Amino acid sequence: MDEGDDPYRWLEELDAEPAAGWVRERNAATVAALTGDDAFAAMQAEIRQVLDADDRIPYPGWRGDGYYYDYWRDAAHPRGLWRRTTLAEYRRPEPAWDVLLDLDALAAAEDENWVWDGVTVLRPGHRRCLVSLSRGGKDAVVVREYDLDTRAFVPDGFTLAEAKSDVTWIDVDRIYVGTDLGPGSLTVSGYPRVIRRWRRGTPVSEAEIVYEGQADDVSAYASHDPTPGYERDFVGRSLDFYRTRNFLLTPDGGQVPVPVPEDAQWDVHREWLLVRLRTPWEVAGVTHPAGALLVTRFDDFVAGEGDLTVLFEPDERTALSYHVWTRHHLILATLVDVHRRLEVLTPDGVSGWRRTPLAGVPEGDEPWIVDTDPDLGDDYLIASTGYLRPASLRLGRVGGPVETLKREPAFFDATGLTVRQFFATSADGTRVPYSVVGDPTAAAGPTLLTGYGGFEVSLTPHYDGVLGRGWLARGGTYVVANIRGGGEYGPRWHRAALRENRPRAYEDFAAVAADLAARGITTAPQLGIEGGSNGGLLMGAVLTRYPTLVGAVVANVPLLDMRRYHLLLAGASWTAEYGDPDDPADWAFLRGYSPYHNVRPGVTYPPVLFVTSTRDDRVHPGHARKMAALLSAHGQDVSYYENVEGGHGAASNNEQRAFLSALTLRFLWQRLGGGDAGS
Repeated sequence: MDEGDDPYRWLEELDAEPAAGWVRERNAATVAALTGDDAFAAMQAEIRQVLDADDRIPYPGWRGDGYYYDYWRDAAHPRGLWRRTTLAEYRRPEPAWDVLLDLDALAAAEDENWVWDGVTVLRPGHRRCLVSLSRGGKDAVVVREYDLDTRAFVPDGFTLAEAKSDVTWIDVDRIYVGTDLGPGSLTVSGYPRVIRRWRRGTPVSEAEIVYEGQADDVSAYASHDPTPGYERDFVGRSLDFYRTRNFLLTPDGGQVPVPVPEDAQWDVHREWLLVRLRTPWEVAGVTHPAGALLVTRFDDFVAGEGDLTVLFEPDERTALSYHVWTRHHLILATLVDVHRRLEVLTPDGVSGWRRTPLAGVPEGDEPWIVDTDPDLGDDYLIASTGYLRPASLRLGRVGGPVETLKREPAFFDATGLTVRQFFATSADGTRVPYSVVGDPTAAAGPTLLTGYGGFEVSLTPHYDGVLGRGWLARGGTYVVANIRGGGEYGPRWHRAALRENRPRAYEDFAAVAADLAARGITTAPQLGIEGGSNGGLLMGAVLTRYPTLVGAVVANVPLLDMRRYHLLLAGASWTAEYGDPDDPADWAFLRGYSPYHNVRPGVTYPPVLFVTSTRDDRVHPGHARKMAALLSAHGQDVSYYENVEGGHGAASNNEQRAFLSALTLRFLWQRLGGGDAGS
């Protein structure tokens, strides 16, 4: 299709009747073809049991007051409960929870389709919080102040109408706020451009402006650090998805630049400034490589003094995944060929920073830090899991004991299944790791391959009871491809598929698909692929570039029209990742892989299922609608389902998640020749 000719532009009209009618017809056809029998109902019920299981781990969060906070959904509470308990209670098999907010009761009382979107608790004090509520799962939220003592919303408290707002507490009577206050208040990406200091009891429109970004920025922000003795305020503007200009806000309103590279990630903990580099940085004649983590004393460095100490440098196999602080220590999570390792770094005035392994990680497990509480001390919550190992949650203290708090149940029988890692060779010779989960003795059979390949996001092992029941336990093989564009090997892995290099990610994925067939794990007609969002773009690119490599495709909330993505919803915020279609040089390479512009007459494409949401206000459902219409016009096998709510996750409760999971698995089993395995 020529970029100047878009016969399906009308499908971008979100709720216009012609488009809505098209969606209803497509939904009805897909539901009729894939659901309605006893086998589908049984699979959906099995999946729902996993999602609603009472013995799941209630992963808690700490907020500086000693309580264990949790947001919980189950069959009796589909919208969820925000609740908390004590450590003593949490240790019990069935803790007594103090329910802070019942979202099902709230939605019923207010006749609103509320979906929980998080909370910001005031520190110190912990009495007041700002609750974010989404209608139907959208990114745009309503913000309302809540009193944790009275269990009620605060009359005449801080309240914001629906918008993609940014709010941060300063003290009990003031917050920083960026929100939609009419023309000029938002960037072209739809995020706050103007940051205000809002005092209780006054109109937000009259609040003092403390910082302004520019219209073509992604967003502006303000933050407040309430740590006693280290209180600081920061403001800044995100120039694009990766570059931010940051300032320390002085009491008189002055702005002191934070002297770090615009594309670096950084944070401040008490006296320390951490800088994580995306590109090389030369300081005092020393060039630090991309992917390095550096530390210095914040006040000295802002004043033009202070030395940088290297805490981590990457190598060919190892990258920094993330870091978290406790009160006195720094925990580093690294990836070694996509396997995570944890260690503790402790500042030592004599010898620099001491390093020790973090306790509480069983041999062979994939660990992650669930939470720390730097306000209170050096405790940490650590979970460990694997593709075939249900998670365990432990409580540890740096230098102290570790105890097991909870264990996840096994949701499927993993007997005879293994996890193997292989490396495929991409078109340019790059070795691309991927993990295979399944029966190593089985003949070639139905295989599900997934990937993402963007925004420096890493895909790491985790236990998935839904996938286990619906795919692995029925004889399927599951594969995760760690392609370029992700963060599995740090910034270099990401930059290798950035902008004009995006096709490297698709070549990597194709190399994994071919390697699976070469190893006898599957065949092209038995290989299904699935991905969402940027991973949905990956699905569309593989569909149009490598149609003979796969037997079925599932694209969830996908980007597909790379000519107009930057004009739809939040798309303008991603031009640093993909390129700017309005720049002829950028459009030249975007045109080369844009799935919507590379559907060819006379080519037989594998069957495809598109899943999206009318209420996705991040990736416009028009992408999936138009691609489905175009492929259908070419006589291809296209299934389409658009949930009326759910936002970018495509589902807003466990009932919808179970339905969409069962729909996807039924489609894959049918198209890949699984026969009764999908029953």
